[in-house]
Amino acid sequence: MAKIFAYGIRDDEIPSLNGWKEEHPEVTVDYTQELLDPETAKLAEGYDAVNVYQQLDYTRETLTALHEVGINKMSLRNVGTDNIDMDAAREFGFQISNVPVYSPNAIAEHSMIQMSRLLRRTKALDAKIARHDLRWAPTIGREMRMQTIGIIGTGHIGRVAMKIAQGFGAKIVAYDLYKNDEVEAQGLYVDTLDELYAQADVISLYVPGVPANDHMINADSIAKMKDGVVIVNCSRGNLVDTDAVIAGLDSGKISDFAMDVYEDEVGLFNEDWEGKEFPDARIADLISRENVLVTPHTAFYTTKAVYEMVTQSMSASLDFINGVTPSIAVEY
Repeated sequence: MAKIFAYGIRDDEIPSLNGWKEEHPEVTVDYTQELLDPETAKLAEGYDAVNVYQQLDYTRETLTALHEVGINKMSLRNVGTDNIDMDAAREFGFQISNVPVYSPNAIAEHSMIQMSRLLRRTKALDAKIARHDLRWAPTIGREMRMQTIGIIGTGHIGRVAMKIAQGFGAKIVAYDLYKNDEVEAQGLYVDTLDELYAQADVISLYVPGVPANDHMINADSIAKMKDGVVIVNCSRGNLVDTDAVIAGLDSGKISDFAMDVYEDEVGLFNEDWEGKEFPDARIADLISRENVLVTPHTAFYTTKAVYEMVTQSMSASLDFINGVTPSIAVEY
């Protein structure tokens, strides 16, 4: 009988996991709420594969500990694989899968909601109402249909975001190294990022956090943008140079900023900091600003997305065990 051990299982994932178990009575599934690290790797001894969620780095030490208990199959319940020591994974012959498409709508909707909240200044308005100040001025908003929205990355998520923005009547300009035929047919692409920066009132990111994209939003790129630009990042934290964005907010070059991801979010997000001081003063600074919206990597967090992440990854684990390469296997 195949045996899978899952790490970091949250309460909201248990119904999906139990549903998958019921559909696969031939598989033994056990789990812990603890994350995978060199110590907890020992829990997987006697199992055929592990199922994990990206929060900690999967270091050489962690992969060594898995290897020592006979594990070389690892399925991620998320997209990103940049936290895996791939050199060690190759050395130990790991088979790895991720869930590249679980619910594009979840992230796209969140990014557009945050964008519209910035434009309508809901954070400032909510604060006024909480003080029982029901005056309108000076908290005046902008209409989505009057904006030119720059979409960087036209994969599954970016294209859904474009359709949402188009539904509001916004003008779209898009950039991607790998052009989509549908977007191309609409004539929405610009040839360079500089063109997008020059035209866009709002810029939203939908590209992977690969090294080539590291700090693509930086002091130089911000300088090329329109004065008063709005930036939304619900993609990957490393895309944005946080210090450059803070400088842009201070100068007014950036009028508003929404972030669901942060370049130093490991150990920070998905933790309760109430009554405690953040280890990074920049996150406290950003949260305190009236023109900044911070969510702690929750754009993905919907019932549909969680279901897909659990079931697709568990099925991939079983495929590996059965000697089948799943369609979502990671090539590295």
